[in-house]
Amino acid sequence: MSITFHCDHCGKKIEAPDNAGGKWGKCPGCKSKVYVPSRQTDEEELKLAPLDNDDERRQKQLFAETVRLQEDIMKETNVPEEGIARKEPPPKPGALSDAELNTIIIGYLRQMADGELEEAERTAQSIIPQGTKAVKIIERIALSEIREPELEDIPQQVFSGLIKTLRSRMR
Repeated sequence: MSITFHCDHCGKKIEAPDNAGGKWGKCPGCKSKVYVPSRQTDEEELKLAPLDNDDERRQKQLFAETVRLQEDIMKETNVPEEGIARKEPPPKPGALSDAELNTIIIGYLRQMADGELEEAERTAQSIIPQGTKAVKIIERIALSEIREPELEDIPQQVFSGLIKTLRSRMR
């Protein structure tokens, strides 16, 4: 006896020997790779559950809602600042004294170390316009043997990286 099945690619009816069941072969019509099913007997009837149309419909609705939500999130460009708590307001642009600039730079380094990236970016925007004055203070902080108390707990490699990053933004 032989196994009879149809090619998935071209639909041609194929007959294969019984010992080919569960193996791969080539369709004699289209030469595509086809899987030869195992011989089924009447005793091996599969028990199938009815298709749940409501479940399938719910799945499609959930998927569509997920896609819509993702699109809405991607369209959002402004996040309201109401829920964002700042430790201190960003300094006003203009000429700052060395002491004020020193405090702002230390605050920036602390914000970066604490992962407060948005606040740090706002603070950096007040440091960058100060130019060479800020560079001198950054270098003094970097070369100081004794760190500012606010920065003592930052590991040396992280501290060095933060200084280099801020220094590179000053160019």
